[in-house]
Amino acid sequence: MSYTDSELLCVMAARQLRDDQTVFAGVGLPLLAVALAQKTHAPHLTMVVEGGVIGAEVVPGRLPISTNEMRLAHRALMLPPITDIFLLAQRGLIDVGFIGGAQIDQYGNINTSVIGPYERPKVRLPGSGGANDIASLCSEVTIVTVHERRRFVPRVDFITSPGGLSGPGARKAAGLHFGRVARVITNLGLFGFDPATGRLRLDALHPGRTVEMVREQTGFEVLLAPEIAITAPPTAAELAILRRLDAERRFL
Repeated sequence: MSYTDSELLCVMAARQLRDDQTVFAGVGLPLLAVALAQKTHAPHLTMVVEGGVIGAEVVPGRLPISTNEMRLAHRALMLPPITDIFLLAQRGLIDVGFIGGAQIDQYGNINTSVIGPYERPKVRLPGSGGANDIASLCSEVTIVTVHERRRFVPRVDFITSPGGLSGPGARKAAGLHFGRVARVITNLGLFGFDPATGRLRLDALHPGRTVEMVREQTGFEVLLAPEIAITAPPTAAELAILRRLDAERRFL
């Protein structure tokens, strides 16, 4: 069964989630992935959205384009102020954060601020929003992004959201005593981080992808797991649910 890279990303991201987790989701593909998990294997998963929604429930065919849209309040458990959402993260009550990024480096640091020198950038990006808080405070963070050489760079031009910073021990030294960027999901494969060096490591390839394709689309040397698994392709049931969720094809 054929599927797009965006559909592949959503399915692979959804599969990483577990029932009863609390997930901080950004708008777009991360939100779609959480909604898919709720509709398949994790019905008791709680979605938290930056705009001030706890227990968000996505209405199929009516995906929001902003975390501040009140359509996300449909059958929500709570509608607290935005500051209370981040207070929950500060208290260590958010299990997983789902975010994207314009640039990602070998330690999982994320740039959504500028391309080029900060003082005179070539491109000015939207900035942090809640991404810095998510990366700093959630117990685990998953980065969901298309795999392109321009995105995967040796060192980001600006650290908007911290991953491993400069390697093992760097987060704690910077005052971040819990939380971590645990994995990166792309349209080529699943990536973790090597415990000894803190560098990005390829753990699994998606069907039809190769190590050479990963190397071609990465601006630094990617470490390889001792055994690289092959992920199962999206099922017809997963794709059918996903396409109903985004019937307007806003993100797929």
